[in-house]
Amino acid sequence: MGHLRSRIMSIVTRLYLARARKKGFDLSKMAFFPDSALLPLRRDGLDPVPELGRTREREPISKLPVPFGMNVWLVTGHAEAKAVLSNAKDFSNDFTNLVGTAGADDEQNPGGLGFADPPVHTRLRKLLTPEFTMRRLGRLKPGIDAIVREQLDAMDKADGPVDLVEHFALPIPSLVICELLGVPYEDREEFQHLSVARFDLFGGAGASLGAISESLSYLQGVVRRQREEPGDGLLGMIIKEHGDEVDDRELAGLADGVLTGGFETTASMLALGALMLLRDPEAFARVRDDDEAVSGIVEELLRYLTVVQVAFPRFARTDVEVAGTRIAAGDVVIVSLSGADRDPALGSGIERFDSVREPTPHLAFGYGVHRCIGAELARMELRAAYPALVRRFPGMRLHVPPEELEFRKSSIVYGVESLPVVLR
Repeated sequence: MGHLRSRIMSIVTRLYLARARKKGFDLSKMAFFPDSALLPLRRDGLDPVPELGRTREREPISKLPVPFGMNVWLVTGHAEAKAVLSNAKDFSNDFTNLVGTAGADDEQNPGGLGFADPPVHTRLRKLLTPEFTMRRLGRLKPGIDAIVREQLDAMDKADGPVDLVEHFALPIPSLVICELLGVPYEDREEFQHLSVARFDLFGGAGASLGAISESLSYLQGVVRRQREEPGDGLLGMIIKEHGDEVDDRELAGLADGVLTGGFETTASMLALGALMLLRDPEAFARVRDDDEAVSGIVEELLRYLTVVQVAFPRFARTDVEVAGTRIAAGDVVIVSLSGADRDPALGSGIERFDSVREPTPHLAFGYGVHRCIGAELARMELRAAYPALVRRFPGMRLHVPPEELEFRKSSIVYGVESLPVVLR
């Protein structure tokens, strides 16, 4: 099994890192967002660009210029973000709102939870919820610990610098989420490629939506095989317990959401969190030496980094007022999660990372009925991986100057392309 895992992760990593080698990106050719509308996706290293903070201070709900004839609002205040995200009555997530705009059609509907409204959303979430209770997730902990240990063992044998993205951040969530779902290791190559493609806006709307369509087609094949021989993973359990209640496309949409959410976002958190610990010797030492401090530091990292930069778009069902701003029926609302999690209303010095800060309410996993269902699984992985990493390699340091690190540009899920370190 170890050899098979190594082979598959090598394939996955090559696909993922190929994205980092692409050159000649041209913002003027980006079809999904014009340059003027990229504000909520821009960062300066680990921090949202200062302009986002100035926008929040001036107007926590402001107009965002976008194409397609849409009237779009950007929400950057924390309270205002919660007000929108918790209001499923006045705001819709349904994918059909995008049909006919942004190059979208019915066939590109990813399904799942993110682009569904109650009561469909309620029904689908009930199918998944039992698999994400702490009792069910608890059975994964020994496997998570073993996966982390195996990756650190492999890193320990390396000669010279090691890329933490390639050897730490990518394999851990990939192996964990595939074990959760019961997806065969040999089936992952195509999906991981499509998972990364959908979050990169440089290819334009057509490329991103095309990746969604391709991944759904692939996953429907996985679902059909699971129906023939249900396994013990999430897909097999849903088929065994609710097979007559969900069709293949719906189940593929659920699997798509779990896979993309559980892989890409956690991989980005593992890499950026490791970078933050390398930049903050006090936090590094506390994670290494104080078991009781780990949970709080993980929450501060989640808040500070907020790797999912914007929530799924919301569409106003009716005329509605949020914090004194009138939003008309049919308007689109984009919630900046990274901007909201830096709102000074959350406390003094909130723009800084502070490893001793009391846990601060954050929106890293969203809010309301669409809050990430896999939040506790992600926390389990982060709480296991960070301490294991710094305890195994207490002398770890960056191999390149911080200013040479390359971060993603205009990606919904923020991340660093590579993170080369010297382990000793």
